[in-house]
Amino acid sequence: MGSSPPQEIWDTSSPGAVRKNPYLRLHSVTVYVRDQDRSLRFYLDQLGFTLVADVSFQTGRRWVAVSPPDGTAILTLVAPAPDSREYKLIGRPTQVVFVTEDVLAKFQEWRKRGVRFSSTPRLRRIKYERPPPAKGDATSPASPGDPAPVWGGVFTRFQDLDGNSFALAGFDELTREVEAQRRAAAEKLEAERFAVQELEIAKRVQAGLFPQKLPPMRTLEYAGTCIQARQVGGDYYDFLDLGQERLGLLIGDISGKGIAAAILMANLQANLRSQCAIALDQPERLLCSVNQLFYENTSESAYATLFFAEYDDRAQRLRYVNCGHLSALLLRSDGKLEKLESTTTVLGLFKDWDCSVGERRLSSGDTLAFYTDGITEAFSDAGEEFGERRLIDALRRHCAKSPGGVVESIVREVQRFSPHQHDDITLIVAKCRA
Repeated sequence: MGSSPPQEIWDTSSPGAVRKNPYLRLHSVTVYVRDQDRSLRFYLDQLGFTLVADVSFQTGRRWVAVSPPDGTAILTLVAPAPDSREYKLIGRPTQVVFVTEDVLAKFQEWRKRGVRFSSTPRLRRIKYERPPPAKGDATSPASPGDPAPVWGGVFTRFQDLDGNSFALAGFDELTREVEAQRRAAAEKLEAERFAVQELEIAKRVQAGLFPQKLPPMRTLEYAGTCIQARQVGGDYYDFLDLGQERLGLLIGDISGKGIAAAILMANLQANLRSQCAIALDQPERLLCSVNQLFYENTSESAYATLFFAEYDDRAQRLRYVNCGHLSALLLRSDGKLEKLESTTTVLGLFKDWDCSVGERRLSSGDTLAFYTDGITEAFSDAGEEFGERRLIDALRRHCAKSPGGVVESIVREVQRFSPHQHDDITLIVAKCRA
């Protein structure tokens, strides 16, 4: 309100729209040399520069470019014809100035490598007068008694193999700026290295939270996997020995991504495992207790979807609670498909929470699939969703395999369909046998 309109960034007066104030940087400075190979070795071996380009053209010309270690400037080494005007410039002082924060250290390093210097580094200080204020400038001019600012630094000159001379300088202000930039870069690098180490530790810790062994069942084979899109994630699956020949199969999806979701995942897993003793015959009591703990120990926006299934090995009975999770798929041995849909809402959002329990009897050859949205919401490069229908078709195609084989085959199909994984892929497959 009341501000002037933003300046246009496109100049449309020409036939093609041209962006104003485009990015601009110095590309290269030409240095004339007699022998490009010989000079190249000098700049790489003695000065420690890096090779940017070495290109030969059909005309017989060759373009050789080198750069100081920071890579912000380029020297092009050109070998002119002996009878050319440029050839006469070889061996003369150049206007190129190299800046370092420690001229003496660089002087000693290069001199040991055989670089020729015209003199040892010398300190120079120059007093300069402040420019008069511009017309209309509100800044008050300096009073006559103010000391003149001092600008100075350490200077020396060195030569390459052809006698081209360059200045090596360390200015007071630039030195402080270079040192500050180096400290900032070092601190950033250290912070990034620390973050990578922390993520690697978190990855190993979270990998240990997934099932390390499968409680044996006489009438049920099962397998599961979680392939994370990042180092750590918020998908969760587990197999719990509930005692009295009963098995808990759990799969969940935590809100959020990355470290925050991984912490919530560990919190949920700890709550479930610590409370699983009361799951026998009372899965609703278990989940009410888990919801209360999750609600009290997380932020207001944190929640989790969860599918909890309790399998009775003797009765071949599956009792389940679907807490706002994707519907599990039950493919019967005769080819019929049943969906085990939500029986309650998500965990962690509501203090007052209750659930109902579903139940299914399993027969030999029946196959169960529990999954997260990393499978059904995987997108192809064309923007098409893998979807539930493709998952069901894949389950039908591979259901004759072992549960581990079904898991591997479905995951492979998802990864082929969506080469660029954006979400965790988690899948459990269980198969009833006689």
